[in-house]
Amino acid sequence: MSVAERGTDITHITPHRVVSGTGTQVANGFSYLSLTSFRNYREVGLETGLDRGLGAIVLTGRNGAGKTNLLEALSYLAPGSGLRQATIAEIEFRNAGNHAGVHSTETQDGFARQGGIAWAVHARYQGRGGEHAMGTGRDPLALAQSGRERRISRINGANVRSQASFAEILTVLWLTPQMDRLFSEATSSRRRFLDRLVYGLDPTHAARVAAYEQAMRERARLLRGEGPTAPGGDMNAWLSGLEAEMAGQAVAIAAARLDASTSLNAAMAEAVGPFPQADLAVAGAVEASLDFMPALEAEDLLKARLAAARQSDAESGVTQWGTHRSDLVVTLSGRHLGGVPLRAGDCSTGEQKALLVAIILAEARLSTKRRGEAPVLLLDEVAAHLDRQRRDALFAELQALQAQCWLTGTERETFQSLDGWAQFMTAGDGRLLPDMTRV
Repeated sequence: MSVAERGTDITHITPHRVVSGTGTQVANGFSYLSLTSFRNYREVGLETGLDRGLGAIVLTGRNGAGKTNLLEALSYLAPGSGLRQATIAEIEFRNAGNHAGVHSTETQDGFARQGGIAWAVHARYQGRGGEHAMGTGRDPLALAQSGRERRISRINGANVRSQASFAEILTVLWLTPQMDRLFSEATSSRRRFLDRLVYGLDPTHAARVAAYEQAMRERARLLRGEGPTAPGGDMNAWLSGLEAEMAGQAVAIAAARLDASTSLNAAMAEAVGPFPQADLAVAGAVEASLDFMPALEAEDLLKARLAAARQSDAESGVTQWGTHRSDLVVTLSGRHLGGVPLRAGDCSTGEQKALLVAIILAEARLSTKRRGEAPVLLLDEVAAHLDRQRRDALFAELQALQAQCWLTGTERETFQSLDGWAQFMTAGDGRLLPDMTRV
């Protein structure tokens, strides 16, 4: 591997040639990634070795070295707010004195940084549809122009309306240590996880979720009295229009979630290996209505519920009805506690981790089958809580999937079975350095 540095702030890394192993070559994934003013990276760029079929990028280093920051950057090239759910301002580069840096240049994807800091992520993705230049970052002018932070995203040099457009090109899935608590956390975390699973099977789902949430915010704004002044009849018409939009999108969202959970259950039932089988179900009023009525009737029912709840929603500031209140229910197949299926949240920490891995692997297999190419997998400290048998089985399946994987860990030895298929790098002090150690 060769490392070229420009000044002291930028590191570009090109993979060295590795000895061919038993791993299968990967055809799709990120071929290049660069970060600008992102967390602890002032500027860094790397070639991943995708052109030579390398399937994994393994990032090792001490805790706090910035390994997860690289995975977080890639997660912004998918719908949503990234794997940490951070605010836009939190991502800015901080120098040793914990002050935001100041630049007056422009990133490779055209994200201007004139007059102040603006973090940016730029990547090249090679997939079934060819190569795409993708980028996202903080808009440095948004705060002054609108009073709030805003992200801008681009594909092939053109601005896109939202991050939902990324889902039409690729699927990005991730597992992080924070998700080890997914089954016992708030409903919203499981719902976001479920929707990310659906994105990989139905790329249009991201746009539906975005449209639903936008209509819900607009309805809430009108109920708070923040909308334009209008006669009662006009206000009711506006609310009815927003509620019709919410209902239509909600029923489509619920149907996609139900289809995904059913398909994933079937995929996990067919799996062999040391990982447990999870049973997924979606609990929610809209999803339940689809069990006993056609979609159009379910839409009418939700519209009626929303209209009837206007006053109470206005008083509470909470929208009582809709798919934003649904939950993902996960149980361990074949296991019971007190005569009822054992819920994932009642399992041991190790078993919960194994369940998450099983779900992600099933999603990757199913997504590959439906979309014709494997997802990009971001696996942060994935080996934690996995015994040797499950760890080896995971690495073997990743290679069989032909999926590009980004993995992190503190010890290189953990990933020795990936030698010949992975590019190893060490993160530290805002840099990436080649690790050519042979275990």
